[in-house]
Amino acid sequence: MVPKYQLIKDNLKESILSEKFENGDRFYTEAELVEMYNVSSITVIRALNGLEREGYLVRIQGKGTFISRARKNKLVRFSDVELFPVQNDVVSVLTITPGNTNKYLQHLRLHENDTYYKIERLRRADNVPYIYQQSYIPAKYINLKNHSEQDYASIYARFREDFGIHMTEEKFVESNEIAYPTPDRVATLLNMKTPEPTVFQVRKTFSHIDNDVLEYIETYKKWDYYKVKIQSNDL
Repeated sequence: MVPKYQLIKDNLKESILSEKFENGDRFYTEAELVEMYNVSSITVIRALNGLEREGYLVRIQGKGTFISRARKNKLVRFSDVELFPVQNDVVSVLTITPGNTNKYLQHLRLHENDTYYKIERLRRADNVPYIYQQSYIPAKYINLKNHSEQDYASIYARFREDFGIHMTEEKFVESNEIAYPTPDRVATLLNMKTPEPTVFQVRKTFSHIDNDVLEYIETYKKWDYYKVKIQSNDL
């Protein structure tokens, strides 16, 4: 039997997704929901907590409950707009080193005795460095016996050709934020003469077969080389 709070949560979610509310609108109060569904306040709170965890609601103490401004469950297309001809893009591998740091083992869901490889790369456009990337890959996907370091200029090509894995088709989660100041070493590699911000991107890619983490990557991109376009899928 489905719990009451789950039924209420599902019903409220349908109301939110039906566009009855706009992003940022004030939502029902706990008292209103208790009366609407004729249930206890505990049941209502459990339903609201679930909607908040899933990102549909934002609850602000002393002010009330509001519809999240995030576009949850809205299908969108996200495009990284290239600001220069792609044929002018050149990638150099700076280092490939094995590692066992706990932070990255956790990101990759590896055990404490496992190993990953850290691949540092620098991207240039018209000979101007604009992206610095640190990719962390489980050791089983790196084969330096048969490949040189520069063969990993395209990590996705290696995944495709060596393992039949098409990384662009796998599941992923990505976040972008502004880094200021840019870390000193990154600023030096990107040839930044004065303090400038960069866009710091974190991306994790998962296998659609077993949900293993295939790659964890941290990227710093010069702010003036960053432009994205977001549009709804139904446009």
